[in-house]
Amino acid sequence: MFFSGDPSTRKRVDLGGRSTKEGDARKLLEQTRIERSRRLLHKQQNSASLKIQKFFRGRRAMAVERSKLRRNFCETYGDNCQNVDRHCFDPDSSFLRQFLFFFKAQNSGDFVMLVETCRLLRDFAHSSGDVLSLFSGLDYSTELSLVDFRVKKLAFTCIEAIHYNRERLRDQLLVTTEEASISTAILMDAMSLLLDPKLPWVCKIVSHLQKRNIFKLVKEIVTTAKEAARGPTMNGSILSLERVLVLVVPHVGRELCCCAVVDPRWSFSSMILTIPFIWKLFPTLKVVFANPSLSQHYIHQMAFCIQKDNHVLPVDTNTEFPGYACLLGNTLEIANVNQKWSSMPSVLPYLPADAPGWLLPLAVFCPVYKHMLMIVDSEEFYEREKPLSLQDIRLLIIILKQALWQLLWVNPLTQHNSAKSVSNDLFKKNDVGLIQNRVGVVVAELLSQFQDWNNRQQFTSSSDFQADTVNEYLITQAVVEGTRANYILMQAPFLIPFTSRVKIFTTQLATARQSHGSEETFARNLFRIRRDHILDDAYNQMSALSEDGLRGPIRVTFVNELGVEEAGIDGGGIFKDFMEKITLAAFDVQYGLFKETADHMLYPNPGSGMIHGQHLQFFHFLGSLLAKAMFEGILVDIPFATFFLSKLKQKYNYLNDLPSLDPELYRHLIFLKRYKGDISDLELYFVIVNNEYGERTEEELLPGGKDMRVTNKNVITFIHLVSNHRLNFQIRQQSSHFLRGFQQLIPKERIDMFNEHELQVLISGSGDSLDIDDLRKNTNYGGGYNVGHYVIDMFWEVIKSFSSENQKKFLKFVTGCSRGPLLGFKYLEPAFCIQRAGGSVSNEAVDRLPTSATCMNLLKLPPYQSKEQLETKLMYAISAEAGFDLS
Repeated sequence: MFFSGDPSTRKRVDLGGRSTKEGDARKLLEQTRIERSRRLLHKQQNSASLKIQKFFRGRRAMAVERSKLRRNFCETYGDNCQNVDRHCFDPDSSFLRQFLFFFKAQNSGDFVMLVETCRLLRDFAHSSGDVLSLFSGLDYSTELSLVDFRVKKLAFTCIEAIHYNRERLRDQLLVTTEEASISTAILMDAMSLLLDPKLPWVCKIVSHLQKRNIFKLVKEIVTTAKEAARGPTMNGSILSLERVLVLVVPHVGRELCCCAVVDPRWSFSSMILTIPFIWKLFPTLKVVFANPSLSQHYIHQMAFCIQKDNHVLPVDTNTEFPGYACLLGNTLEIANVNQKWSSMPSVLPYLPADAPGWLLPLAVFCPVYKHMLMIVDSEEFYEREKPLSLQDIRLLIIILKQALWQLLWVNPLTQHNSAKSVSNDLFKKNDVGLIQNRVGVVVAELLSQFQDWNNRQQFTSSSDFQADTVNEYLITQAVVEGTRANYILMQAPFLIPFTSRVKIFTTQLATARQSHGSEETFARNLFRIRRDHILDDAYNQMSALSEDGLRGPIRVTFVNELGVEEAGIDGGGIFKDFMEKITLAAFDVQYGLFKETADHMLYPNPGSGMIHGQHLQFFHFLGSLLAKAMFEGILVDIPFATFFLSKLKQKYNYLNDLPSLDPELYRHLIFLKRYKGDISDLELYFVIVNNEYGERTEEELLPGGKDMRVTNKNVITFIHLVSNHRLNFQIRQQSSHFLRGFQQLIPKERIDMFNEHELQVLISGSGDSLDIDDLRKNTNYGGGYNVGHYVIDMFWEVIKSFSSENQKKFLKFVTGCSRGPLLGFKYLEPAFCIQRAGGSVSNEAVDRLPTSATCMNLLKLPPYQSKEQLETKLMYAISAEAGFDLS
């Protein structure tokens, strides 16, 4: 202790106004509270101990009582029930009461006695022909409660005994009714006797069996039997187990049925219909289940449950046959029992027809598949082939495509009003139109997901998604709102070939351009652009335009580095050149608004606000700029990352979109997903580190995330939160402003016609080299030139010899754009033209350079005397980069 400098002793004063006595009182109260809590805990521990002791004493006493009762039973009725007669089943007899009390499925002696009891029951029933009086005596109504209890308990005991001993009995589980001496057949035949629909207690037995999860027991019995070396003896006789199901399954559809509502996880649909190839095993049950009222009852039930909860199906134990795949296959096979599909190709004769019988299965299973496709990763899908093999997916795509085409075009049941206006409560109503609309939505969404997977890594032909019979009538009708064709274009655009959709898109844009092409607008939108300040000038002048002004024509005058306006009047060609140059400048990563992925694809820079104070306004401008290029039909060389193109479609990105942004991060997350050890040892928390321009910041993925450790239980949540942060959250503001600018010119419904990969083609054109043969085929000639002129022959030989880069330079020199039209040069407006320049062959003519009128896509070509001279002059002209001074 150090000396404080004050030798006096001072009385301590509590500034809170409390005295020492008050402090002592508080301590006493706290000690009293602790002691009281300790006594209460001790009392609770003693009480729990007494309950446990009482429980175990009760179990021991019960076991002793069962053992004692079993000995008395054997003394009275015999070890093998040899002293049992028909009167032992009467209500007054203690035979069933004692037996059902002490019976244990694991006791081999009890099992033998159960089999003998059921054999005697079968014999007595067959001899008298009256099961009811066998159990109830003369008057069932007076003994109703007792009799119902016994028959319910006996029926369940039979199936429980088979289930418990299924491994030992694996070769006897799928026996026929003709194999009457086999123990499992005897037990199931007894169940069938008790389930006779004429008996008054049958509904109560079915209800009891369902409450005790009979379908789960049956599934495990069937699974064990199918693994056995000996298969079922299929000699035309019905299987004993199948006969039990035939009696239980249809019961739910009957009127006045008191069967309880079963948890969907243990229902017939979840358990039995998820068994692979169930109808091959139970063909009689297939016929029963195919009854429209019965099958629709179960499918409605499953549809409603799956809609509310994706986890109603059992966990798969067989990776080769996933439960939901079996559910789809088995249900579609049932639909085919009563239906035929008129327009299905011969290779798929089993596809169901155009009635609700095949609508309902699709409505049930498409949401399940959608959910599965969102949670699997690339390795699982492409390499491990989950949730289905790629071959099965190819077949499924063809089936779903044909079903959707039949539904939307060939034989529609209702008039479509809106693609997304279908109520999620449709299964509560028996309305075919609502079901049809819902099926159209969910099937189209599932096929769209499959197309996304195919675009990431192709496993089937893109034509597999297209309808086979799209004609010109559909194409012309697709642009008319309210028509079936227009509905298909909005709901399932992949059914229509890409080239047809491009024609529709360009037609729509041409119509929009014509409605905004007045002379008044032409005069107003005149830009004066300095080449060395192209971005600033374009931003200032384009941002000042109204939405209508943006839609109208824009004419550009370039000013060179010396401040002199370049020659040429903009008839459209100069504007094309301006659009190419402004987009290259604005989207350049050095400007700081966009970044590049490892594959050199562009996406908004999450740290753009650190560089530009008005970065969000610039993103709005860039969205307008890209839309203007597309609106005018100008292709620009801007390769966007796929996940960012999703933002133009207002789609949400998931884990499997992450490779288009950060393949390394994706690999790390998949490593966590596959990690076999204790993930908490990795010391990860629900935070993510951002590193923009050397500034490291941490963001919580969840509230309190910095204190929340990643464990094996929550790692999947962590993975999806990280993906969401990188793909959606980080660039949400930039993407939102870009989209607002973009939609000033191009509404969402026009972009929704295309997937992300097709959208990139719309923006930049095909990445392939120019098709010179197509250009030559669609070129017009003037001024004395024709298709067979020797200068023209030399010209095309020179163009074909150019590198791909020089071919693009040439195209830009003539048209103002380095990329050819989306649909080929047949659709170039105005048509590509070569015109003779310089009059007759003379030194004056051949010393001139080729010139162009980009607004008319016109090349003015002097009549050069040799191919070498033509190549030299042409190369000089297209490489001079002298703006429009040479035009």
